[in-house]
Amino acid sequence: MQNQKKRKIPMRKCTGCNQMKPKKELVRVVKNKEGEISLDLTGKKAGRGAYICQSLSCLQAARKNRGLERAFCCKIPSEIYDAMEKELSEHE
Repeated sequence: MQNQKKRKIPMRKCTGCNQMKPKKELVRVVKNKEGEISLDLTGKKAGRGAYICQSLSCLQAARKNRGLERAFCCKIPSEIYDAMEKELSEHE
C-alpha cells in the first residue's frame, strides 16, 4: 500500500477575532497599487491582502481594533468600512 500524502491546509489569521482559520473560510480584503481597499470575494485580486471571517461582527471588530489599518499600514476612511459591511452582508 502506498503512503498517501496529506495536503496541507493553508491557515490565515482573521484581523477581527485574531483566530487562525482555514483560508477558504475567510474573506480577503485587498489594498491595490492605487491604495484602494476592497473586499476580494474571489481571492484573486492583485495587491496586499488581509483576511477576516465571513461575519459582520469580525469586520466590526477589525474596525474597532484597527487590525486592517495595521495590516495595510494606512488610515482607512469610515466610508470604505461602510461599503465593505454592505458588501459582506449581501454576500452572507
